[in-house]
Amino acid sequence: MATAIGDIAPGESVESPSRSVVATETIPFGHKVALVSIADGGDILKYGESIGLARGDIAVGACVHTHNVESQRGRGDRGSAS
Repeated sequence: MATAIGDIAPGESVESPSRSVVATETIPFGHKVALVSIADGGDILKYGESIGLARGDIAVGACVHTHNVESQRGRGDRGSAS
């Protein structure tokens, strides 16, 4: 994932050190854009650490935010974090 440092419009190219993708939807400032496909239930990684799980499949170029990420922080029903 990459964090938007400005608003990104659909169809706009997003450049990262490792790859280039095209935004498939509006990515507001501060939200994240998927640089790779993420399967339903897959880890959402930021700076190499899991910040949650995908709620549904997330396509390359899609906005990654609270609408499609399930936080795992403070989830006593999920057991202890590894």
